[in-house]
Amino acid sequence: MKLLVTGGAGFIGSAVVRQAIRDGHEVVNVDALTYAACLDNVAEVAEAPGYAFEQADIRDRAALDRIFAAHAPDAVMHLAAESHVDRSIDGPGTFIETNVMGTFHLLEAARAYWQDKGRPESFRFHHISTDEVYGSLGPNPETDGQFTEDTPYDPRSPYSASKASSDHLVRAWHETYGLPVVLTNCSNNYGPFHFPEKLVPVVILRALAGAPIPVYGKGENVRDWLYVEDHADALLTVVQRGEIGRSYNIGGENEAQNIELVRTICAILDEKRPGNAAYAEQITFVDDRPGHDLRYAIDPTRISEELEWRPSVTLEQGLEKTVQWYLDNEDWWRALQDREGVGQRLGKAG
Repeated sequence: MKLLVTGGAGFIGSAVVRQAIRDGHEVVNVDALTYAACLDNVAEVAEAPGYAFEQADIRDRAALDRIFAAHAPDAVMHLAAESHVDRSIDGPGTFIETNVMGTFHLLEAARAYWQDKGRPESFRFHHISTDEVYGSLGPNPETDGQFTEDTPYDPRSPYSASKASSDHLVRAWHETYGLPVVLTNCSNNYGPFHFPEKLVPVVILRALAGAPIPVYGKGENVRDWLYVEDHADALLTVVQRGEIGRSYNIGGENEAQNIELVRTICAILDEKRPGNAAYAEQITFVDDRPGHDLRYAIDPTRISEELEWRPSVTLEQGLEKTVQWYLDNEDWWRALQDREGVGQRLGKAG
């Protein structure tokens, strides 16, 4: 397939681009190169004959029309988004512009292209979203359950509200115009090339710097952790084999409290790069962020049974691979240290 991947220089998008090229697909990487994007993330495939890069903003309809006409993709994989909850608290406008209006313009460009090509049945618009659109679960996995594809939407942050809005737009374009879409909602990702504003890379880099490791509240918030390369594999499975009009929840089957995750990373660092004291001694509890959802957990039954997809690594295996990657790729993350918000506590508004 020829895949048009939006946000392909970002964290998850670049994993999709790398895997797609390895799998023999052609890729058109469309990215505006905002603060969290880095072309080094796709350097290993940049010279591949099936790879092309277009610097463009998904809010620019004229640019999108030109790109569709020039490259004639078989499918769109829409990953471009503002994704940091803390940043959405401090500045929600950008999230509405990119995640809602950007998705609208991309849908319209894709619809025009699809119609111009005679509405081919093989075309796909794959919208990649988050489990945060479902809101928050209770603390007990036995009694409070997991998110399914039928869980009602209940977004509780500007970020999740903007993603919920984009999900609704995609479904509406399918129902109203017949655009052939598939949707996925994923749990928290981690792994190589993760921009150092999210929990896992922040813990690793602040530990190595000997700085306090900030943990919100008491660290009791629970997330289902998904290794990014597993996620990329799942996304490529869905775009090729997913049923039109259907959504699929993608989880790592790895629930953990934030404090458990942080302590595990510290223990891995103790083993791989021992310091004068245990890294866990740097853990510092800080004021919780506004509207911090207690627990997310994915029920992966649909993708497992219908598409026979399961994650390949446990949380412990994935974290060890991730820590080792950051230790081995110091040049990558040091080059990002001057970008706004790296390693800092954001989301204090409210």
